[in-house]
Amino acid sequence: MLCSLRLIDFRCFSSLDLQVPAAGAILVGDNAQGKTSILEAICTLVRLHSPRTHRMATLARMGAKGFGIAGDPWGAERQVRYSREGLVLKANEQIFPTQSGYLEDGGLVVWMGNEDLELVRGSGEIRRRYLDFLGAQLDPNYRRSWARYRRALKAKNLLLKETRPRDAEIVSYEEILIEHGSVLIEARAKLVNELAPFAAEAQRAVSGKDEPLTLNYLPASGPDLRESLLQARERETRLRQAVVGPHRDELDLRLHGMPAADFASEGQQRTLALALKLAQGKLLEKRGGQLPIYLMDDIFGELDLSRRNALMNHLPQQSQKWITTTHLDWLKETPAFSDLGRFQINGGKLT
Repeated sequence: MLCSLRLIDFRCFSSLDLQVPAAGAILVGDNAQGKTSILEAICTLVRLHSPRTHRMATLARMGAKGFGIAGDPWGAERQVRYSREGLVLKANEQIFPTQSGYLEDGGLVVWMGNEDLELVRGSGEIRRRYLDFLGAQLDPNYRRSWARYRRALKAKNLLLKETRPRDAEIVSYEEILIEHGSVLIEARAKLVNELAPFAAEAQRAVSGKDEPLTLNYLPASGPDLRESLLQARERETRLRQAVVGPHRDELDLRLHGMPAADFASEGQQRTLALALKLAQGKLLEKRGGQLPIYLMDDIFGELDLSRRNALMNHLPQQSQKWITTTHLDWLKETPAFSDLGRFQINGGKLT
């Protein structure tokens, strides 16, 4: 899926030229040596998305004016270059003036890390981001509506903070919110409906127990976004912020019918977080028509042997896996990784 990766001035790397087997790679090293940055570069190359920041400028090496990433995901030579002038996106020597054009056939990614526990424990915003990252990979219209909804929401919130009434302008932005918010609501409901059986299956497989997991999509606006906005107008004026719409949606997670954040043990929560990411991969494979790359950031050292082997057995055998870890002790008990390349990383240098 991705056999070569080249970096210039990305994070701690002044330069990097990496060749890996088709099965993937294991990157070994202490913390803060650059392991996660390699996974981040792959995610940025394939999806123009970093799980660690929303600002492209922060990906550049300290003191550098920009960065470059190149590689061959799914056999296409792709390049992402960033400078103060903006992004330059190329695939097979063709320059794409928009991110949407570049992403249309850019490939699929699943990111798995210890921070995924926040999918269970954290705020609704984290679970919305989980759905948004999945939706944007499967449907260009989702990404477009998500971007336009956010811009209109920001404008509306600025108007609500004005000291003089701006009702006519607020109503005009609400029309944009209704148009694109309705797309998001419908798409998220479909995503959760399709994810639910995959997540329940993965929860049983990784835990080794019959732990019924249910996913429920709870739109903050109810079934009618327009009506909800009308009913919330007085409250939004008083609070001076938008309180209704997809930016307040929730993904409800329950084990044995009980809220997972409140009643699941830490081990159950960790398994649930893995189940959500495994379900994401299954749905990407089903609807996206190809296996995603699995980017797995330092998760195996935190899992016991049974969960680790169950996770590996549940991953698609032919998918490419990029794994970071601080040690290889766990690898002796996990023979499924024998065909992955192994690289030691220290201070931004690989051997």
